[in-house]
Amino acid sequence: MNPVTYILIASAIGVGGIVVGYFLKVLLTLAQKGSMENKIKQSFLDAKDQAQKIVSDAETTADKIITEAKSKLEEKESQLKKTEDRLVKKDELLDKRQMDIDKEGDDLKKQAEEIKRTKEKLDEAEKEKIKELQKIAGLSLEEAKEELMTNIEKQYEEDLLVRIKKLENEAGEKYEQKSKEILSTVIQRLSTSTVPEVMSTTVDIPSDDIKGKIIGKEGRNIRAFEKATGVEVIIDDTPGSIVLSSFDPVRRQIAKTALENLIADGRIQPAKIEEIVEKAKEEVSKVIKEKGEQAAYEVGVLNLDPRILLILGRLHFRTSYGQNVLQHAIEVAHLAGMLAEELKSDPQVAKAGGLLHDIGKAVDHEIPGTHVEIGRRILEKFGADHKVIQAMQSHHEEYPFETLESIIVKVADAISSSRPGARRDSLENYLKRLKDLEDIANSFQGIEKTYAIQAGREIRVFVQPEDVNDLESKRLARDIALRIEQELKYPGEIKITVIRETRVIDYAR
Repeated sequence: MNPVTYILIASAIGVGGIVVGYFLKVLLTLAQKGSMENKIKQSFLDAKDQAQKIVSDAETTADKIITEAKSKLEEKESQLKKTEDRLVKKDELLDKRQMDIDKEGDDLKKQAEEIKRTKEKLDEAEKEKIKELQKIAGLSLEEAKEELMTNIEKQYEEDLLVRIKKLENEAGEKYEQKSKEILSTVIQRLSTSTVPEVMSTTVDIPSDDIKGKIIGKEGRNIRAFEKATGVEVIIDDTPGSIVLSSFDPVRRQIAKTALENLIADGRIQPAKIEEIVEKAKEEVSKVIKEKGEQAAYEVGVLNLDPRILLILGRLHFRTSYGQNVLQHAIEVAHLAGMLAEELKSDPQVAKAGGLLHDIGKAVDHEIPGTHVEIGRRILEKFGADHKVIQAMQSHHEEYPFETLESIIVKVADAISSSRPGARRDSLENYLKRLKDLEDIANSFQGIEKTYAIQAGREIRVFVQPEDVNDLESKRLARDIALRIEQELKYPGEIKITVIRETRVIDYAR
């Protein structure tokens, strides 16, 4: 066979293979399609069965819910029916009660009208009876009542008087007992020292050699110290101490402070003494201010003018019958505050009135008038509350009692000053006598300073050398002695010492 034949045969075989492959592919595709359709049909059938099952379950559930709902609805309808029946019965009962109430109301109205008619008849009968009695007695109703009361008063006058007296006694005893209870409670709540003030102050010294320096050459230092301070310096054989004596506690405090500072400094001479004494006066002034502020703070009285506190602090160095006046004022303030609380009054006003009731004593030797009047003027000048002034001004009954607090302050003042040992009349009289001695000497012209010393047995008078010469000094001593003899009563004799000192100062430059 020739090559062409081979080629044709090969071509025919190739074409046949392609055709066979095509047909095989078509057959395969048809077979796959039939399989897919079968799967889809099967899935459809499964889905249909599932849907039927879901619908069946839903129908079953729905039937169950409907059945339960019907059962609950029937139950609710049954309850509503029962409630409706009860309400109907209540309405019927209320209607019946309302009818009964209306009937009772009508009956009460009828009874009230009947009572009213009966009362009117009784009133008419009473009036007729009174008219008949007035005709028989010949008296009106008021006259009969007056005569009856008069007869009863006459008949039982003694019994009434006894009863009234008994009630008065019982009330008085009750009020007295209550007042004693309040006062005893208040006094017991406040306990303070009642030691009287002393007349001298002791200053400790490191060695007895200091005594010679204090005395100085021919006594210059001690004379300068006594002149500057106004106290008597007692230097005796007592070891380790020097005594300062004066009836004025302010002077004693200044002298003590100055002497302690001089001993500490070591330079004791007239010029230094004057310098130290001036510094001591400033220190004491500072103490006075602190004492006033401390007293106000202790009793709880606030918002006082600083100038009032400064004057109040001076009472720390003032005594009354041996009793420290500032301590007495603090005690009166505490007592007045407690009494005011017991009596439902104003404790703050009572405390302030008690604290300031003796403030006039701080300057009564400088300003004329009683210490009450001086105190009123001080408080008015520095703007104190008018209620406080009313509370303090009546404690010696110079002014009428205008408020309850004024009575409380008077009672508190009496309690404080009446404590056993709180005051000593002899001491107060003694201090007054010393002050009178100084006042008599100071009344003369040319006097610089005057001090009563030696318990009032000596007066030292320092004169101004440019105004009083040596001859006039002798005459002045005699005049003072005559005035004392005429105006004062005293035991023994009083020595008058007039001191005239001339001091010349110059500076080398």
